[in-house]
Formats: sequence, C-alpha cells, structure tokens
Amino acid sequence: MSVKANIPDYSMPAEQVPLYQPQFLSEADKSTLRQEIADNLKARGAVLVAHYYVDGDVQDLAEATGGCVADSLEMARFGHEHPAETLVVAGVRFMGETSKILSPEKRVFMPTLKAECSLDLGCPPAEFRAFCEANPERTVVVYANTSAEVKAMSDWVVTSSVALPIVESLDAQGKKILWAPDKHLGHYIQTQTGADMLLWSGACVVHEEFKAKALFDLKAVYPDAGVLVHPESPAAVIDIADVVGSTSQILKAATELPHDTFIVATDRGMFHKLRQRNPGKRFIEAPTAGDGATCRSCAHCPWMAMNELSTLAAVLRNDTLLAQNEIHVDPAIGERAMVPLNRMLAFKA
Repeated sequence: MSVKANIPDYSMPAEQVPLYQPQFLSEADKSTLRQEIADNLKARGAVLVAHYYVDGDVQDLAEATGGCVADSLEMARFGHEHPAETLVVAGVRFMGETSKILSPEKRVFMPTLKAECSLDLGCPPAEFRAFCEANPERTVVVYANTSAEVKAMSDWVVTSSVALPIVESLDAQGKKILWAPDKHLGHYIQTQTGADMLLWSGACVVHEEFKAKALFDLKAVYPDAGVLVHPESPAAVIDIADVVGSTSQILKAATELPHDTFIVATDRGMFHKLRQRNPGKRFIEAPTAGDGATCRSCAHCPWMAMNELSTLAAVLRNDTLLAQNEIHVDPAIGERAMVPLNRMLAFKA
C-alpha cells in the first residue's frame, strides 16, 4: 500500500535549475581535443568512464580509449574492476562519489564538480536523517542518485535497473519501505509490487517534464511507434509506455522490439547510443512541458551537459584544476555507504 506523509516537496523550482550552453566546437577542434585527452589519460594512467546522458563525443572517446559508457551502476562496477589507479568520471557528482566509495584506494576525478543532480540536491542529508529517525521501523531504500551521506544512512542502495526486484524481495519478507528520493520511480515501484512504501518527494528535472497529453498527441502522428519511458517519469507518461526501464533496459528494448520508430522519454543524451546501436531505426524525443526557454530541461540535464570535450581537456592538462575536481568521500561515510551498495551488487533476482 502507498503511505502518505507530511513531506515537503523537494522537486527543484525552475529558477534553481542552471542554464548551461554547450560550447560549439568545429570538427578540427574536436579532433585536436580528442587526441590531447587520449594522450593525457594514458600519461596519467587513467581510464574514462562516461554515462549515457553526457555529450556523444565524450561517450565515443571513453570507448575509444578503453573506458566504458554505461548506466551509473555499471560505471562504478567498471571502475572498480579496471586495473587503472585513476578514474575520470563523466557524469554527475553522485556517480563520482559512488565510484570512490567502491574504489576508495583509487583517485577519482570529474570534468567538473559543478555537475550536480536534482535528485541528490533534493535530498539533503540532515532532512533525510530526520525522516529516517521519524520512521525507525522501516527499511531504508535509496536510489543511487543520492549523496554518499544519504547512502550511508540506508539499508539498500538501488539503481533503476534493479529497484523493482529488490523492493519486491523486501516486500515478500514483510518489510515496510522508506524510499528516497524520486517520488515517480517510487510510485512506479509501489504500483508494480504493492509494497508498503513511504515516499520522499523529490523528482528529476528532466523526466518530470514529460507530459502525457503531448505524448498522446505525438503518438497519434506516429501510431506505429514504440514508446520507451524511464520510470523517473510521471505516472501518466509511464502508463502510455510499451517498455518502462532504466537506460540499459531502454537500449535493450530498442534493439529487440520490432518497431522501426520509437518515442523515447528520457534524457536526449541517450539518443547518441540508441542511434549508434540501431542505425536503421528512428528515435523521437517525447514532449516536455515547454519548448526552448519555456522548459526547465528541454529533455537534457543541464548538469550532464557540463561534461564536454573542452571541459575534460582543460582538467586533464592542468594539475591544479585536476586537483580541484577530485572526488573525496569521508572514509567513515564511505565504509557505511559500502554496506548497502554491496547488498545491491550481491543481490540475485
């Protein structure tokens, strides 16, 4: 059953979402930067790990230099298993922190520590601690899109790819769940499992912008299109989907389903890999709440957009700037956060 509580709405107002304009680069400039970055990664004994939502050029460079492009869980797992002693994480801050927690002996850097996440920012540790203390009888399950401090307070950490089976398993054990921070993902899991879940009220600035009415209208134009939706989206959008899933699950569905056209409700950075893996198929962005300056995200995370070739090159060429963008996690917090992370890694559905 769904549980209501007097929880403040931690969805991020439009005025708090940063405006970020990516830098235009010519193909010649890109080629120069790619070679410089590759050389500096090799010189520093580093491997580049990138999320599906960052700039396509950064994704391609990660793969070309022996790194990986993946969802947040596989990014951290890859970094942990790779022999490199230095990780460069192109994504948002919680991804860098997760890599550091799983590989405390390694140095972890990011192109910029300004790359935040609205879900992370919308779950402040002090407020979350009070929430947990007010509900001590509940098993605390937090989404990976949270700070190291919040993870350290949890019993389980989950990603969108494993959240459903883990909550299903906990529910079968009779556990009552305290969930944070994404209310849409939490509601989706609750409706699928019937679990007793008390939900924190946070949201992703990208996925919350998708609108069911506009999606219905677009579906009328492309009636044969498959609809792929990330579960951080509102329930009315999820209800229209042919497949609801994480980034890796969306990629899998796009390859396996017979449709030649898809409407996709997730960050537009994902379209780079979707098109690479499915060159004969068409991918259309699901409509958001507005257009251009009238929407908060325009289907692209403004913090993910900060991960560019120019930003990455600048950090890797300058020791001082590199040091300023190193991820540090308090060892005691990291040890506590490792426990729920390891539970997730060891979980067998």
